[in-house]
Amino acid sequence: MHTEYTLITTEKNWMSSDAVEQLAQAAALPGAVRTVGLPDLHAGKTPVGMALMTRGVLYPHLTGGDTGCGMTLFATGVGRRRCKQDRWAAKLERLGPLAAESPGGECPLAAFGTLGGGNHFAEFQQLDQVLDGQAVRQMGLEGDQVYLLMHSGSRDFGQRIAREYPGAEGLCGPAQIETYLRVHNQAVSWAEKNRLAVADKLLAALGFAGPPRAVLDSCHNFVEALPDGFFLHRKGAVSARRGPVVIPGSRGSLAYLVQPARETQASCWSLSHGAGRKWPRASCRGRLRERYSREELYRTALGSRVVCQEQPLLYEEAPDAYKNIAPVIRALEEHGLARVIATLRPLLTYKG
Repeated sequence: MHTEYTLITTEKNWMSSDAVEQLAQAAALPGAVRTVGLPDLHAGKTPVGMALMTRGVLYPHLTGGDTGCGMTLFATGVGRRRCKQDRWAAKLERLGPLAAESPGGECPLAAFGTLGGGNHFAEFQQLDQVLDGQAVRQMGLEGDQVYLLMHSGSRDFGQRIAREYPGAEGLCGPAQIETYLRVHNQAVSWAEKNRLAVADKLLAALGFAGPPRAVLDSCHNFVEALPDGFFLHRKGAVSARRGPVVIPGSRGSLAYLVQPARETQASCWSLSHGAGRKWPRASCRGRLRERYSREELYRTALGSRVVCQEQPLLYEEAPDAYKNIAPVIRALEEHGLARVIATLRPLLTYKG
């Protein structure tokens, strides 16, 4: 039985023992041949920040209940000077919770056009520091434009898939695997469409016509079918073979635009999707309510604004609840997996 695993980390990057134990349990699953914990590894129902390769067996539970969840960076076409943070925040507060809509066709998402709760967010950003001007220009990024980073997934459809494929026994039969991959791929596709739909709604609420231009899109909860019966499961991990990716920290930190290295076999061709949680959600309110007033949580140390539709999320998603993103990025750099080409600074974060 394969029980070995690789941790991509450094001494300065904190990682909980619970997360490492979960990674070891995943590595012991039948058919597992390679297991990697990325620098943002943290505990969940299954380890988050993980890439796991199997042969002959596919494990739907490893991707969690939000198949297709990912992030899209949009160029809004709106100049930075037009971003009046207080005015934008007031407009989004009046917008309230997003209503589901029908895009037509055979959409499997009853909640299509909604952001979702938990760690999902929409964040208006600006370029902060450019370290590789040529790479940034090739992506069509401009310093005087507002960008929108959208983090959402397949909503109720992903939850339905998780209910249909519970447990950790895995799928081995070709027919089983083909059936699962069909709905899996559908979830990945509609999750990307959902991110665009939400971006359109938010820009319209601010008085701007869309559609925005997708600069990049990365999925971090999915299975990649490889030749010869291999399957690469990613939970909270993005592919390093699809070009640049954005790795955000918390709503109170910079996000990093990174270029993956050409050779990333050591990490199963995967990169981190964020900073990773430091505290469980259930403990956040108790830890933070004596430290901050509720009003203080609507602004961040970087001067950005927060619009949050649900009070519990204000505490559960506070910057303190997340690990420091800087050591996560340094670990990827020190292991030769990626290099930073630019950073993005938050202007306004919308949640709920």
